[in-house]
Amino acid sequence: MKKIAILGSTGSIGTQTLEIVRNNPDLQVTALAAGRNVRLLEEQVREFKPSLVAVWDEKDAADFRTRVSDMQVQVVSGMDGLLQVASHEPAEILVTAIVGMIGIQPTIAAIRAGKDIALANKETLVTAGHIIMPLAKERGVSILPVDSEHSAIFQSLNGENRERLEKILLTASGGPFRGKTRADLENMSVADALKHPNWSMGKKVTIDSASLVNKGLEVMEARWLFDVSLDQIQVVIHPQSIIHSAVQYTDGGIMAQLGTPDMKLPIQYALFYPDRRPMAGKRVDFFALGQLTFEAPDMDTFQGLALAYQAARTGGSLPTVFNAANEKAVALLLEERIRFVQIPDLIRACMEAHRVIENPTVEQILQTEAETYEQVRKVIDRW
Repeated sequence: MKKIAILGSTGSIGTQTLEIVRNNPDLQVTALAAGRNVRLLEEQVREFKPSLVAVWDEKDAADFRTRVSDMQVQVVSGMDGLLQVASHEPAEILVTAIVGMIGIQPTIAAIRAGKDIALANKETLVTAGHIIMPLAKERGVSILPVDSEHSAIFQSLNGENRERLEKILLTASGGPFRGKTRADLENMSVADALKHPNWSMGKKVTIDSASLVNKGLEVMEARWLFDVSLDQIQVVIHPQSIIHSAVQYTDGGIMAQLGTPDMKLPIQYALFYPDRRPMAGKRVDFFALGQLTFEAPDMDTFQGLALAYQAARTGGSLPTVFNAANEKAVALLLEERIRFVQIPDLIRACMEAHRVIENPTVEQILQTEAETYEQVRKVIDRW
C-alpha cells in the first residue's frame, strides 16, 4: 500500500490524482489540502477517508469541521495546515497540485520530512529552485515531475547517460492564439483566452498557455529539474500536443515521449515510478492523426516567453518578480480589469522596477512576491 498526501485536491491535477487512486486500490490517501471548495472536499473526504485535512481559511475550516463531525478526521487551516499535510508522517509521497508560490514552504517541509515530491507546482522551482534541488539531493528525496512536458523529458532520459544530453526540446501547443499577431490579440477576450485547443486545465494555467508565459515558467523549471543551461532548452510549437517533449543527445539522436493530451498519464507515472501501470483511455492513432507539425515560437507577439528567458538569465529574485507579476496580471484579466495584451506589459514594468537579490532566501522570495504585488498596484493606478 502506497500512501500519498495531496496539496490542492479540489483542483484539476488534484481531482485527476484522485481518479488514479480510485482505479488503483493499493494507493491510500492520508491527507488532503484544498482552498475554498469545501463541498467537493467533503465528497473527497467521505470517499477516500484521509486522517488529516487542511482548509485554507479558518472560517471555512470551522464550517468543514461541522460537516465532517461524524468522521475521524483532523481539520487544520492556513499555512500551518499546509505544512502539516506536507509533512504528514504516514505519507510517502506528496502531490503538490496547489497553484502559486504558496507551494514553496510546504514543499520544503515535505522534503525535510523525507517525502518524495510529485511536482505539479512549477512556481516552487521557478522561484526557489536554488533552494529546493540541493535540499532534495541532501535528503535523498526524489522530485518526480507531473507537468506533461517535464514528465516527458524525465521519461526520455531514462536509461541514458545524462552527460550526453545536448538539448531539451520543450514542446508547446501554441494555445488558442497560435498564429495571431499583436494586433489580433488587442481584441481577444478572457473567454477567447480560456478556449485551449487541446488541454482541459484550470483557468490560471489556461491563460498562461495562451500567453506562452506557462512555457516560460516551464523553461525555468526544466533548468532546475534537469540541471541544464538555458541555451540547452529549445521551445518548439507543436499544435497537436502528441509529442509532449523530447531530449536530443550528443550523437544527434532524439528520444521523445508521445501520448494523447491527458494529464493522468504523467500523474500516474510519478506515483508509481519506475513502474508503468495499465491505464484506460484513448491511444494515439497515427493513421487518424495523419501528421505532426512544428513551428518556432513567436516571441515578438508572445512577449511573456521572451521575458521569461530574460528573468531566467538574470536569475536571483527576478524569476519571482516574473511569476508574481504574472499571477496578479492573470487575476486582473479574469476580473476584466486589464486586457490580455497587457499581461506582458505589466510583467515588464515590474521586472524593470525590481532590484535583483542574487541568492534569495525563502523569506526574501516571499518578500519579493509581496513587493511585486504592490508594484502591480502602482502600475495599474498609473494606467
